[in-house]
Amino acid sequence: MKKLIIASTSTLHGGNYLEYLKPALAEHFKNCSSLLFIPYARPGGISHDEYTQRVAGFFAQLNITVKGAHEFEDSAEAVANAEALFTGGGNTFLLVTQLYKTGVMTALKDAIDKGTPYLGSSAGSNICGLTMQTTNDMPIIYPPSFKTLGAINFNLNPHYLDPQPGSTHMGETRETRIKEFHQFNTQPVLGLREGSWLEVKGNTVVLKGDLPARLFRQGKEPEELETGSDLSGLR
Repeated sequence: MKKLIIASTSTLHGGNYLEYLKPALAEHFKNCSSLLFIPYARPGGISHDEYTQRVAGFFAQLNITVKGAHEFEDSAEAVANAEALFTGGGNTFLLVTQLYKTGVMTALKDAIDKGTPYLGSSAGSNICGLTMQTTNDMPIIYPPSFKTLGAINFNLNPHYLDPQPGSTHMGETRETRIKEFHQFNTQPVLGLREGSWLEVKGNTVVLKGDLPARLFRQGKEPEELETGSDLSGLR
């Protein structure tokens, strides 16, 4: 049975790393004593070691030890043998490139399908959708494919931002970009606002957090979904 927490972000404004998710993560990983972290997205270009140390500092509070996938000669094998998994945020293009290069993409999908508890934040959440094409990130490297894990039957846009009334910003809004995506692609896109996450148990997908999410479907007006909404049938 799939067991995933798919979070828009790792850190809320003014909060500490993963702090807002701590109660949910304590429950999600309650039977785990170790976790394998996938640091490939490298936010701001930090090293894999630095990123892994940040994650280890948080999970020590839950009495869970952390090792990075980069520490293993065969990272795909490490994923297959992991008790729990976490893919952090950063640049999705870089993350997906490394997942394919190391063979971890397939290993990660297999581990999720067999029920290994998984946490994703930001880029690590983007890869849970059907493709990575609704990421906000710059294409700093060219991945072999835009296809990702397909752990859920739609795409995500983490860090979703609503247009600000009175703003003088002349660039595209997130809504505009998602509408552009739907000119060529049919799958729904869920805009996850900061502090929101999806909880996946088996085939059940439920929106969690304090804020609604914004659902985009090809040829339809966007829809606001309240927290607690069941997205299991969305496809």
